[in-house]
Amino acid sequence: MKQLLEKIKQEAINSLQNAEKIEDLESFRVKYLGKKGEVTSVLKGLGSIAPEERKEVGALANEVRAIIEEKLNEKKEAVQNALMNEKLKKEVIDVTMPGKKCDMGKLHPLATVRKQLEDIFMGMGFSIADGPEVELDYYNFEALNIPKNHPARDTQDTFYINDDVVLRTQTSSVQVRVMENTKPPIRVISPGRVFRSDAVDATHSPVFHQIEGLVVDKGVTMGDLKGTLELFMKRLYGDDVKIRLRPHHFPFTEPSAEVDVSCFVCGGKGCRVCKKEGFIEVLGAGMVHPKVLKNCGIDPEIYSGFAFGIGLERIVMRSYNIDDMRHLYENDVRFLKQF
Repeated sequence: MKQLLEKIKQEAINSLQNAEKIEDLESFRVKYLGKKGEVTSVLKGLGSIAPEERKEVGALANEVRAIIEEKLNEKKEAVQNALMNEKLKKEVIDVTMPGKKCDMGKLHPLATVRKQLEDIFMGMGFSIADGPEVELDYYNFEALNIPKNHPARDTQDTFYINDDVVLRTQTSSVQVRVMENTKPPIRVISPGRVFRSDAVDATHSPVFHQIEGLVVDKGVTMGDLKGTLELFMKRLYGDDVKIRLRPHHFPFTEPSAEVDVSCFVCGGKGCRVCKKEGFIEVLGAGMVHPKVLKNCGIDPEIYSGFAFGIGLERIVMRSYNIDDMRHLYENDVRFLKQF
């Protein structure tokens, strides 16, 4: 037994010198110190030797075990240090090397123009209101004088979630919420994303942006609406911009009008973008219908107001001479880098 223990100790020390990996050290530990290891096997065999030798052999076995464990720990520390030094050499940072240039992001043209429009209206005394994109049918239609089975619902091409919930087709729903919770005078704009089941082409998209405006106070007239829109267009495009007002009908305003601006592609001569008309529609506007005021708890005998809705994409297209709305949503870096 004594000779066997000495042999095991010497073999273990020699074997440990050749171990260079953590995996090798683990295999070594299992071979010599594990439950079925060589030193453990000797300890388990103490019962087969004479009682007078058992104590001496047991002490020697524990001593050999302790020596092997000590050598194993020393070797493990040396291997780990070597691995760490090698890793540090590979991961060293040369602070004298030139840094990598990072491209800075920029605002999307939609975000840039939206901020510009918000600044213009805030300079005219408007505040900004926000509301949910997933809207109740009541706020999107009924409160705006568009009851169920009204023909105007067909022209909206609405995305319905269920009979009572829709993806809003206009940000006018925000105006209803504002009028319900705010006493006149009211002067707000409500920019945001809206959804309609439109066919995709150069000037239409199923997802687009609107900026709705609302003014409610005593004595508000159509003249106030016209003056506000003229001032807005001048601040946006300059004094030489051409606009056109056409009579129209919206269920939530009476009287109503559409406002066009001269085509930025053809200069008013007529092209595919303006559909040969020379003008592009950007605004729908009118005096707030008395029923809408009444639905929101505002007395139409005392107060009047006007509202308008701006198609943000069309403003952006005119501002940057973009001839196809689809460019704004395709995320082509070559296009976006121009801004």
